[in-house]
Amino acid sequence: MVPEKEKFLSLSNSLATVEQLSTSSSSLDGVSSDLEASIRYAGLQITQAAGILLQLSQDIVVQAMVLFTRFYLGPEGGSFRVNSAKSPRSICNVYAYLTLGPVRKTLRPPTADPESYYLSEGTYHSARMILLRTETIILRTLAFDVKVVVPHHLALTYLQTLGVLPSTPSSVSRAVALRTLSYLNLALFSPQLLYVTNQPTALAVAAIYLASREVGVRLPGIDWWEIFDVEREDLGFLVVAFRSCEAWIKAEKKKWLDQSCPLTVDEKDLGLPEVACTALTLSIWEQSTNHVSSV
Repeated sequence: MVPEKEKFLSLSNSLATVEQLSTSSSSLDGVSSDLEASIRYAGLQITQAAGILLQLSQDIVVQAMVLFTRFYLGPEGGSFRVNSAKSPRSICNVYAYLTLGPVRKTLRPPTADPESYYLSEGTYHSARMILLRTETIILRTLAFDVKVVVPHHLALTYLQTLGVLPSTPSSVSRAVALRTLSYLNLALFSPQLLYVTNQPTALAVAAIYLASREVGVRLPGIDWWEIFDVEREDLGFLVVAFRSCEAWIKAEKKKWLDQSCPLTVDEKDLGLPEVACTALTLSIWEQSTNHVSSV
């Protein structure tokens, strides 16, 4: 039986420190904060699209996106200026496809000539070596802490606890659940780095709060969020942050409407696709390891 303290800790994630949020390796290398946010958003988009094309579970994709975000935090983290670094072949092929210029504008399923993104045997082995080298860099940077508690399952459990999501859900309860998950997915792209500055319990509660208000579902009149150990001030901040995400993403899309967000700075290879690809690989490995250990 798992001790109560360990149960509580299992719902927590490693959060960014004030130093990591105030100074990044990219900023020390002269990358502006606006460009840094844009490149991070582009990398997260690619990671999410790769997960969809590889038909991976939401847990794996969310974990990969959080690991990608963590890697570029702080003065000791990765830099967008200098960092180069399913089966590995499938992952490499998907990222080769997603980094094609025309594809990156839409991130839709393949329509390009497969030969333009399929990796030959020699190219694949080179890409795999880069993948392994980048994996070492990421693990060292994150101090081998690759555990990520995904708030999506917590949110659904909380909805059931609040009586909003019964065992036989209605159209209204389904709408609340879907909108809650939508908010949690949107927050992954937040320029405020919500997934590395807030615990998953708070993220789940904020998403439920907004979703229930939008759909028109009344929650208990008491301060129900305190049941899940979330303070009113934290909830208020997250509600504002969640609401601002959509506007920021629209502004980013408009900013890069006529061109793709650069994956290079000063014509140097950032290695961003490699980092995104490796984060997804680490997430798959972590999930499979957890599954085996639980059997």
